[in-house]
Amino acid sequence: MTRPKGGFETAMSDFRNGYSIPQTADMSVDAGLRSFMLGVYNKLAIGLVVAGALAFVTGNVPAVTSLLWVQTPTGYGITMLGMVVQFLPLVLLFGSMFFMKNPTAGGVNLLYWAVVASIGASLGFVFLRYTGASVASTFFVTAAAFGALSLFGYATKKDLSGLGTFLIMGVIGLIIASIVNMFLGSGTLMLIISAAGVLIFSGLIAYDTQRLKMTYYALGGNEAAMGVATGFGALSLFINFVNLFQFLLMFMGGNRE
Repeated sequence: MTRPKGGFETAMSDFRNGYSIPQTADMSVDAGLRSFMLGVYNKLAIGLVVAGALAFVTGNVPAVTSLLWVQTPTGYGITMLGMVVQFLPLVLLFGSMFFMKNPTAGGVNLLYWAVVASIGASLGFVFLRYTGASVASTFFVTAAAFGALSLFGYATKKDLSGLGTFLIMGVIGLIIASIVNMFLGSGTLMLIISAAGVLIFSGLIAYDTQRLKMTYYALGGNEAAMGVATGFGALSLFINFVNLFQFLLMFMGGNRE
């Protein structure tokens, strides 16, 4: 016997198949929506602080750095432990698709902080490749761009669901192109990938913000479901932020001598 879908499951199904903007939603004055979005942004901000602190430790504390990377005549190579840390976020995200069929707020929070910690630890390489000043300036540019794009996604009345489908396809293309370039080692292709990545993840920030807004209305005040949605929302925006930051570093980052 199959269990009938509740409000949260129905809403998630709707987003997998596209969504439409409610005609009756007053998005400028809804205090509940603002509270929900504030919860997402607070979790995202704390996650970025945690990830940044871990990246600083793994990139600047020699005893920790040596566990993940080894210096070579041409730069830095990755250790076996570093490889595990590098791919752990993907394992966690893909694993959650199979093991979190009926997610709870606690389970999603655990997933969020595990992904934040593993991505943060793996980002230590940016301090090995780029100067601290360029990392800091790129982070602030990313934060400003994120704020503007997320505000656009929140405020626009235009349905971005069609754009979202295109952007997800773009992410798949980025992954394939990146794998191909691992063997080609083409600097030109890397610049093209980086430029495409900036555009794609900029669009995803706006799209995911609007999707979160629609999630709030679809859940109809279900507190337990909104706790789950807050965790998933912060996770998607965190991943978008980190990817935008990394692609911008390709253009703005000053390499260490």
